[in-house]
Parts: sequence; structure tokens; C-alpha cells
Amino acid sequence: MASTHMRDDAPPTTARDGDRRAQAVDGDEGAIVGRTVTINRPRDEVYAFWRDFANLAGVMENVERIDVADRGRSHWVVKAPGGKTVEWDAVVTEDVPGRLIAWESAEEADVDNRGRVEFLDAAPGRGTMVRATIAYDPPAGIIGEWIAKFLQREPNLQARRDLRRVKQFLETGEVSSSASPSGRPSESPTEQAL
Repeated sequence: MASTHMRDDAPPTTARDGDRRAQAVDGDEGAIVGRTVTINRPRDEVYAFWRDFANLAGVMENVERIDVADRGRSHWVVKAPGGKTVEWDAVVTEDVPGRLIAWESAEEADVDNRGRVEFLDAAPGRGTMVRATIAYDPPAGIIGEWIAKFLQREPNLQARRDLRRVKQFLETGEVSSSASPSGRPSESPTEQAL
């Protein structure tokens, strides 16, 4: 009986091939985050918003700023646990207008990372599916990953929140917040004086 080898292109942590899965879990490939959200906007509109990376700093919770050098390179400053920030230069490695943006961090990054965002047509009348896959090497390894999870700065949690915030912004023009209307932390938005 002839054996046929089928390519498993799943992320390594979910691969059917046990060797690939074990290698990813052992840390050789770092941590991998994969998230998908459906945004009720045309694919080209969602792609254009995302491709102007400076837009993302306005809606992504932990991104302090993104300095766009040119269409192929940007500098990211992101909040990290303990009131710190991490920084890196991102280099676009693939750009298919309306379909895909892929990147990797340049050398000397505080957090080595690479990823891709795919823009797919959803069911008719449903807009665009945005699929983000990010691979990163957590600072301080597994301990750094645990600390980030505890302080809710872990990329898996942030990816889910940030995709939801992009969805809200593109569909409604604003991002909902639970912050105090005045901005003072001493005021709870649910406890209003009558």
C-alpha cells in the first residue's frame, strides 16, 4: 500500500504531525497566536484601514504608537507588564492589496515576532473575515509569558481584544470603553450621582 504524504500547514502548535507539535510546544518556534473576526465592511476597506499602520495605534489597547517610516517599515512601541514598553521595527515581507499583509521584526527587536493578517470575503452580506496569526518569542521565556498572562498583557488575550476593537471601530466609528467619562480613575462609570 503506497503512502501519500499530505502537507500539514496548520500552525505548529495544532499540527497533526506530533514532531512539529512537540517542537512548537518545546519553544523552538516561540508562542503562536491565531484569531479571526468578521467585520461588516468590504474587504478592500478593512485592508486599507489596516495597511495604514498608524490607524492601529488609535484602536489597539496596548499600542502606544506606531511610527511609519515607509510602506515597508514601521516602528512599534507597545505597553508591557510592570509599566514598561517594548519596541521593534516591523518589516513588511508580503503585501497583496486587499488580501494579505505579512511582516517580521527586524534584528534587535525587544520581542522577536512575525505574522500575517489575511482579509477574506465572508458570506454574502457579512463583510470580511480578518484572520491574524502571530508568532513571537516572549521576553524572559516562559516566565515572561506567565507574568504577561497574569497582568493581562499576553498577546493571545490582546489579539482577541484588539481584533474586537478594530471591528467596533470599523463598524461604528468608535470603540466602547468602560473608563470613566471624565477620565478620572476615582469615578466609576456605573456609579453615577443622581
